[in-house]
Amino acid sequence: MSDEGGTPVLRAPAHRVSPRAVPYWTVTALVGDAVLVGAAVVAWLVVPGVPDWAGLLVLLVGLAAVAHVALMPRIRFRVHRWEVTDTAVHTREGWIGRQSRIAPISRVQTVDSRQGAVMRLFGLASITVTTASAAGPITVDCLDDETARRVVARLTAITAATEDDAT
Repeated sequence: MSDEGGTPVLRAPAHRVSPRAVPYWTVTALVGDAVLVGAAVVAWLVVPGVPDWAGLLVLLVGLAAVAHVALMPRIRFRVHRWEVTDTAVHTREGWIGRQSRIAPISRVQTVDSRQGAVMRLFGLASITVTTASAAGPITVDCLDDETARRVVARLTAITAATEDDAT
């Protein structure tokens, strides 16, 4: 795509992550935030000499945790996108800030998949594409596990057919 002046315009990657990413991100945020709020409550109740205003701080931490659990997964789902073509891997991610990454296929060195225990419960997997780049690997989180397997196989086939040496 190009703008009116003929300058190329970057479009969003074509694919969303799995809809199961929303409950997965909700559960992982809930667990992490529960630990944080629990530690704040314990410190407020147990530590001697805590000032009276600390209760308000604990309440604010709790409210922030509720907002995080309620909003973050849905925002991330709307933002996270990915695409693999014969020439590049393109991702966009974030929920407060945004990050887009594009790696030419000729720069791909390895393709890995990962599926932790909680991801497995939700039928999700992530792929990591390591490139010859100082910016580090590109990760596509929360794909359906079958989609992740197909993407890894496709990337393997594309990179095997590429004549460049990824350096």
